[in-house]
Amino acid sequence: MHATTHTMVYVFLADGFEEVEAFTAVDVLRRAGLDVQLVSVTNDEIIRGAHDISVLCDRNIENCDFFDAELLLLPGGMPGASTLGKCDDLKRELLRCAEQGKPIAAICAAPMVLGTLGLLQGKRATCYPGFEAYLEGAEVTGAMVERDGQIVTAKGPGAAMEFAFALVEMLLGADKVKELREAMIVA
Repeated sequence: MHATTHTMVYVFLADGFEEVEAFTAVDVLRRAGLDVQLVSVTNDEIIRGAHDISVLCDRNIENCDFFDAELLLLPGGMPGASTLGKCDDLKRELLRCAEQGKPIAAICAAPMVLGTLGLLQGKRATCYPGFEAYLEGAEVTGAMVERDGQIVTAKGPGAAMEFAFALVEMLLGADKVKELREAMIVA
């Protein structure tokens, strides 16, 4: 499944998101040539991260129809991840994408959103320590990055780069990851 100019990666943000996780993924995916949009799930277009880094989102979830979504990505951080889990528009979209077999990614605390929606049933998954109980029906591996079918989960900030590479590999293939690793000087 190779991305075309009509496919889009949507990264969902709420106050308290983990900046390293969101920005590493956005940076690496854009370096790979993908179109990435930052989407606020709140009424505010400016979202403040867990470490007081603010970002102006590209759009608000209320103004999106996601017909062109190739990947939905949920960064972790608290209370950002729990706010994502309370957003009905996002939950509806996650369920729709899962039904269509489209890729979904979540890191740190955010896999709990997928778990409580039942999207991790029978799948290998990982999350930030302490959030395992929310991964309903999953085989929780504790790995830094876990891919099972179209769902990629990761453990936390330290996994951000490998998480991003796993997403590039899923969308564009291993050669693109190799090219990025060389360009970015990542072992």
